[in-house]
Formats: sequence, C-alpha cells, structure tokens
Amino acid sequence: MTLEDLVRLRRARDLMDRDYAEPLDVPALARFALMSPGHFSRSFRAAFGETPYGYLMTRRIERAKALLRRGDLTVTEVCFAVGCTSLGSFSSRFTELVGESPSAYRARRHEQGAAIPACVAKVCTRPVRNGEAEPAPRP
Repeated sequence: MTLEDLVRLRRARDLMDRDYAEPLDVPALARFALMSPGHFSRSFRAAFGETPYGYLMTRRIERAKALLRRGDLTVTEVCFAVGCTSLGSFSSRFTELVGESPSAYRARRHEQGAAIPACVAKVCTRPVRNGEAEPAPRP
C-alpha cells in the first residue's frame, strides 16, 4: 500500500466519522478515495483492521448510544437519526456491539456517567467492534 493510498483511506475514514448519518456505502466511499470498491475494502481492512462497513456501523452505534442516553428519542427515531434504514439491522448490530438491546440501553439509568468529560466518556462507551460485548447484567 502506498502513502498516497493511506492518505486517501484516512480521508474516507474521516468522511465516515463526519457524515456517519448520510447514506454511505462502499462504492461511494471508494469513489471518494479514488479506488475501486474491491481495492478500497481490502486496503481499508489492511490499514485499519476492520471493514469499511464495520467501521461505519461502529460510528453509528457510538452516536446512537449518546442519543439513547439523552432519553428524548425513541429507538426508531435514533435508528434513522444515525443513518440506519432498517430498525431490525440496527437493533441486531447494536445488541452485538453493546451487549444489550437499544431499548434496554435506553431504559437503563445513565446518571453515573454524567460527570465524566465527553472526551473520556466517548472512549469508555465505545462499542466493541469484534462482537465480544458482554451481556448486560440483569436487574
């Protein structure tokens, strides 16, 4: 992989970080990075350790967790606000990464993290990307 490829991949990753709620897919991201979809996917995985789709979904789930903690939106509203188009797929991926359903996460109390600075909370609440989330304790 060339330095120029790495720069293009970082720009595509920055686009996902910034525009996670937009309808982004691998062909669109590959065009942005000036690569073919196959080359883009392989290069992205080699550079960042996960697929472009996996990375984008992690960003969306991170934002969904923040919106669910606020408690003023329904799970369906949060699903669409973060750029997902299927409530079922969103709920499945959320549960896989977080270890509990979006509804259970929203219903849980989150005051204990209120005093934590946002930059620290983001790191502590980052979803697990490899599917190793521990199930949430039952009340």
